[in-house]
Amino acid sequence: MSDQEIAIKVSNVSKSFQLPHEKRSSIKDTVINIFKHREFETQCVLEDISLDVKKGEFFGIIGRNGSGKSTLLKLLARIYTPNSGEITVNGSLTPFIELGVGFNPELTGRENIFLNGALLGFTRQEMLGMYDDIVDFSELRRFMDQKLKNYSSGMQVRLAFSIAIRARSDILLIDEVLAVGDLDFQKKCYNYFYNLKRKNRTVILVTHDMSAVRRFCSKGALIDKGKIKKIGSANEIAEMYENINLRLAEKRLQQPQEKKDKLKQKRQGTGEAEISLVETFNVDSKKSQNTFMQDEKIGVRISFKVNKTIPRPSLGFIFQDQQDITVFATNNWITDTQTQPVNKSDEIIYETIVDNVFTDGEFTITCAIENEEFTLIYDRIEYMHKFMIGGHKLAHATTHPHHSSTVTYKKSNKTKT
Repeated sequence: MSDQEIAIKVSNVSKSFQLPHEKRSSIKDTVINIFKHREFETQCVLEDISLDVKKGEFFGIIGRNGSGKSTLLKLLARIYTPNSGEITVNGSLTPFIELGVGFNPELTGRENIFLNGALLGFTRQEMLGMYDDIVDFSELRRFMDQKLKNYSSGMQVRLAFSIAIRARSDILLIDEVLAVGDLDFQKKCYNYFYNLKRKNRTVILVTHDMSAVRRFCSKGALIDKGKIKKIGSANEIAEMYENINLRLAEKRLQQPQEKKDKLKQKRQGTGEAEISLVETFNVDSKKSQNTFMQDEKIGVRISFKVNKTIPRPSLGFIFQDQQDITVFATNNWITDTQTQPVNKSDEIIYETIVDNVFTDGEFTITCAIENEEFTLIYDRIEYMHKFMIGGHKLAHATTHPHHSSTVTYKKSNKTKT
């Protein structure tokens, strides 16, 4: 790649901060401790970061909180300087990092538009020409003569965003400002970013929203613990990020029950049989597993201890989402799996494999053992087990049934005369 094609080049950049162990918040503290050595801890935030962003590229930077992605954005914006390495920017650059910086709360919305415009390099005449467009985009016309300190935080961000998008620059740095305001305003923001993509503007986007990464970005970098884990296509980076989050969720969900979020367990039944174990498992290995990617089937295993002879029990369970809505329900009769009479001290192990058509999120399992007619509950426990699903490309959908598509193109029979 030639230098003319590169908008931003980051070469072996590292950044660390000195964290004081002792707080000195006043002149008195400083004078008293003037001869006392102050101890610092070095926090390495970024280590040996290298990447190239091509001109016209929509480039995503993603990572968990504390990974260093926002620090990298501030280095690109020249807010911070690196401890080592070099950053080359070819073209003018506007950071959408701290929306509303430069606003004066004692001035009106109208006055702040002209103030912020001046900070972006516009003349008053230019601001007069774009004033109506800014106000219309922000949807705050009736509040323009009101002091900014009386705006809600959402209104301030909307006004700041509406001004910032007028900036004239070759490169835009965007840090988590894709969804500001209400749903209708968010759609306007998305349309703006679609236009940026269509116009081949160079954009660097920092976000936790993988649907936005897949929707807008052509390429991206995953940062983890201050280092670049991978640079690749938007889909590759999004999938790797989702895998990291699911692995961490797996560790959390494997913790002993008392360390987990307390589930709202409720138990009822005669006690003639007891539920002793509920778990989800990997269908291939049969090992316990609490997190599932979108292409993995979900295994459910429930063990029952029998305290009294029972003729042909009924075994079942339901999945509930985070809003306590039942998204799936089954029992052995639905799958035409016949049970047999069981005696005292016997154990029943009931396994079911479920197609993963569910959307991303956490789910709980409520399970029960009842008599054949479903008129008597031996044992029923609500919210007995928790598991998580992740990795869907359209996570906002309610369900994701397996499906395939075809596209047919028919040529027109019309001929030119």
